[in-house]
Amino acid sequence: MSKRFQDKVAVITGAAQGIGRRVAERMAEEGARLVLVDRSALVHELAQQLQGVGPLLCLTADLEQVADCQRVMAAALEHFGRLDILVNNVGGTIWAKPFEHYRAEEIEAEVRRSLFPTLWCCHAALPQMLAQGSGAIVNVSSIATRGVNRVPYGAAKGGVNALTACLAFETAERGIRVNATAPGGTEAPPRRIPRNDAEQSEQDKRWYQQIVDQTVQSSLMKRYGSIDEQVGAILFLASDEASYITGVTLPVGGGDLG
Repeated sequence: MSKRFQDKVAVITGAAQGIGRRVAERMAEEGARLVLVDRSALVHELAQQLQGVGPLLCLTADLEQVADCQRVMAAALEHFGRLDILVNNVGGTIWAKPFEHYRAEEIEAEVRRSLFPTLWCCHAALPQMLAQGSGAIVNVSSIATRGVNRVPYGAAKGGVNALTACLAFETAERGIRVNATAPGGTEAPPRRIPRNDAEQSEQDKRWYQQIVDQTVQSSLMKRYGSIDEQVGAILFLASDEASYITGVTLPVGGGDLG
């Protein structure tokens, strides 16, 4: 087993489920010291699973709130003394429908969910990384910046792409690398916590199916990817193997460039 992350301190947000959980598992296997963050208490199940694999800190936080992002980074620094890697994995479509059907409050909620956690966490982690003169940030964006029935989500992830490029410009000469992956359709276990509490109507299901159909059609490989296919790209960009890469948003969508 490679030990690309031996003794490196990695903050992983959205760690309770899906891609974030698998990033944590694989980084632990490769020697990282983990800070697991999620607003769901399910993250403590992962912490229990990883007990004994390596040092870790587990925190619940609402990363849509700037104060919680600051609290998380302060706790990571107090516990481990440094901060080497930040994987910003919080976000995801809350509703899926044509833009004219979104209410104003839903548009705002989509942007809060899929842009602000990444923005706030980068802002909170940056002072320590700059003080060290080193650090790697990997933001999880989406190929949904070009797609149907997710305009507010796509706009938020477009913001993540711009944040990634701009922050890389500002920090490259000071030892910080900032990159992103843009996952395409990904096969994942059913979510244990739904993105919204509303029961899906038949129309909602048809609108979501349009996303699935468009995603598969846009992929040159004509399929969804696996969680491990997404995680491999994240780990590469977080590792020293990508030491000469910054400011890049890497599509991981079977040829769909988003």
